[in-house]
Amino acid sequence: MISINKIHLGDCLKNFPKIPNKSIDLIFLDPPYNLQLNKELTRPNHSVVKGVDQEWDKFDNFNSYDQFSKEYLSECKRVLKDDGGLWVIGSYHNIFRIGKILQDLNFWILNDVIWEKSNPLPNFRATRLTNAHETLIWCSKNPKAKYQFNYHTLKTSNEDKQERSIWNFPICSGKERLKNQENQTAHPTQKPLALMKKVILQSSVKGDLLLEPFAGTASFCAAAKFLGRNFIGFEQDKDYQKLANKRLKSIQPLHEELVEISDKDKPQKKIPFGTLINSGYLEPGSSLYNKNKSCKAKILPDGSLTFGSDRGSIHKIAAKINNTSTFNGWDYWHYEDSKKKLVSINEIRKKIRN
Repeated sequence: MISINKIHLGDCLKNFPKIPNKSIDLIFLDPPYNLQLNKELTRPNHSVVKGVDQEWDKFDNFNSYDQFSKEYLSECKRVLKDDGGLWVIGSYHNIFRIGKILQDLNFWILNDVIWEKSNPLPNFRATRLTNAHETLIWCSKNPKAKYQFNYHTLKTSNEDKQERSIWNFPICSGKERLKNQENQTAHPTQKPLALMKKVILQSSVKGDLLLEPFAGTASFCAAAKFLGRNFIGFEQDKDYQKLANKRLKSIQPLHEELVEISDKDKPQKKIPFGTLINSGYLEPGSSLYNKNKSCKAKILPDGSLTFGSDRGSIHKIAAKINNTSTFNGWDYWHYEDSKKKLVSINEIRKKIRN
C-alpha cells in the first residue's frame, strides 16, 4: 500500500497501481478542464489575464481527452470501496463529457451540485455571460451502493433545513491563495478550502481514507487533514507537489471530538430483527403493535411476523398494512413492556448496538 497522508510525485495513472482494490472511502477529482485556450486573454485596459495555459491542460482533441478520462475513472472504480463516494468538479468545457463516461462505467450519479461563485471573474471581452459557477458531480460506485451521506450533519449546519444543490462560496483569494517563490499565484485553479470541507463533511467520517488524484496544491487533502481524515494525493508537477506537502505540514487537525458527525449519520451495525429474539428481548408468540394499537402481529421463531393470513418480515407486513411497496418496520412496530407501555422495537436495536 502506498504511504498515506502525503502528496506523491507523479502522473496519477502511474501511481494508481500502487493502491489496492477497494481501499478508498472517498475520491475528489479536479482534472484538467481542457479549456482549449488558443490565444491570450486581455482586460479592457489591455493587461493580460493569467489563465490556464499549462501543458497539463492541453489535449490533441476531444477523443484523447475522453480516453484519458476513461482511464483514470476506471482506476477510481477499482480502488473505491463498494460503499465509497466520488466527486468530480469541472466547467462547461469538460463536465458533460465526464458525466457520460461516469455513466458508461456504471457509476451512479446522485446529484449535480452548482458551485456559485460569489466573486467570479468578469467576461472581459463582453462576448458571453460571465462564468459564475462550476459544476460538481457526486456519484456512488453503482446504483445499489450504500454510500455515506451525512444528511443530518448538513441539515443542522443549514439551520435545520435540507441542504440544497447550489452552494455559494467565493473563489480562492487573499491569504488563502498560495504564492510561489516569485510571490506570484502558485496555481491558476486552486480550489477554496470551504468548498472542499463541505464535500468531506457530507460524504465521509473521521478516519476515512480519501484520495485526490489531481492534487495541485492539495486543497482537498488540506481539508481532509484538518477534519481528521486520512488522505493520499498525486501531483505530477514537482513545484506543486513540493508546495502542497509544505502546506500540509502547517495544518493542525481539529481535536477528535470536534470532527464527529451527527449520531444519526454514523454508519450503523446491521441488526436483523431475529437478533432481538435470539438475545431474549422478545419471545416467539408475543405480539407487536402499531403506535395506536389498531394492528397486532404475532412474532414467529424465525423472526418473521404473521398478520391475518400474511407472513413476512417486519418491513413487509408493515408495508402490507399501510398499502405501500416499502415501509420501515423498525419505526412502525412496538412491543408492550412490563408496565403495558408501548415501546418501539428500534429502542431494543439501539441497546444491542451499544
